[in-house]
Amino acid sequence: MEFTIHHQVLTAVFVTAVVMGAVANKTNFCTMGAVSDWVNMGDSGRLRAWLLAMAVAILGVAAMTGGGLASIGNSTFPPYRTPNFAWLRYLLGGLMFGIGMTLASGCGNKTLVRLGGGNLKSLVVLAIASACAYLMLWTDFYGAVFNTWIVATTVDLGKAGMNSQALSEFFGGGTGAQAATGGVLGLALIGFAFASKDFRGSFDNILGGLVIGLAVVVGWYITAGPMGVAWKEWAELADTLPSRVEVQSFTFISPMGDSVRYLMNPANVANINFGVTALSGVIVGSFLYALVSGGFRIEWFASGGDFLNHAVGAVLMGIGGVLSMGCTVGQAITGVSTLAMGSLLTFLAIVAGAAATMKIQYWRMMQEA
Repeated sequence: MEFTIHHQVLTAVFVTAVVMGAVANKTNFCTMGAVSDWVNMGDSGRLRAWLLAMAVAILGVAAMTGGGLASIGNSTFPPYRTPNFAWLRYLLGGLMFGIGMTLASGCGNKTLVRLGGGNLKSLVVLAIASACAYLMLWTDFYGAVFNTWIVATTVDLGKAGMNSQALSEFFGGGTGAQAATGGVLGLALIGFAFASKDFRGSFDNILGGLVIGLAVVVGWYITAGPMGVAWKEWAELADTLPSRVEVQSFTFISPMGDSVRYLMNPANVANINFGVTALSGVIVGSFLYALVSGGFRIEWFASGGDFLNHAVGAVLMGIGGVLSMGCTVGQAITGVSTLAMGSLLTFLAIVAGAAATMKIQYWRMMQEA
């Protein structure tokens, strides 16, 4: 079988995802844990690692854009920079995802990492979240339940003369404004992250933030750089059009739905796309690290209540993640790297939903004590 540019892209994505999964396992990079540490213990280490990942991704995109190495416009998957600002979609979806990841003990990426480390609770979460993501992406469920009022509350920024929802539009738009705005924001986030002495002394937090951020940059370069251009040209002439041959980087909720679609007809290899490959790569990377480090442990639910919490959380993650067009990686790192206002709103909503859920859980625990 010919090793086409399509196979080259998927191989590059898989290798990047394996590294991402291994490092996330090794450093305990966890966005839900970041919020938990901050809310419950006042420890901002993992939160700063998350912000560092954002900063690295933002600076990488700014450098590629400014240097002409990649073209990341409005036509991405998901459409981060679309001028249609669906504020309620970002807000509600982010809140649902934040609540869900707290109940399910981790975001989409962490679910994959924990599964690779032997946590069978995460397998259940993955199955339920994937089924819900499939429901949102590949059935009429989204149209029947959400589309009407999402469309009614969406703001068309084009009417205000804005070509996209990127923050750089406030500074004139264009490649130069994108690179400059990204450079300033990225450096500001790095400054904040490293302002903490404790963070500066944490090798794992720094490594986790750097590698996750760089992985997102690599994803953008693969699909928006020269390889991505050749990939799209190849797809236009392919006998069978592969799924989602678009400019994109790492996100983990829509790939769950796409994975269900592929598994329903595994003979159709055209449905193996960037996201499906990335999802499997993170699991493999985490598994390999767990084996090498001796950290592989089989875990199961402690009680029926534990199962119910995780199941409800998985439903909210699957539905909320598609509704908000991304997760704590897909929106809060990949999306934020494009300077999209919707991505920033989703990030804040996820943190708010997670923090509020943790406060309620703590209050209930104190009431029962």
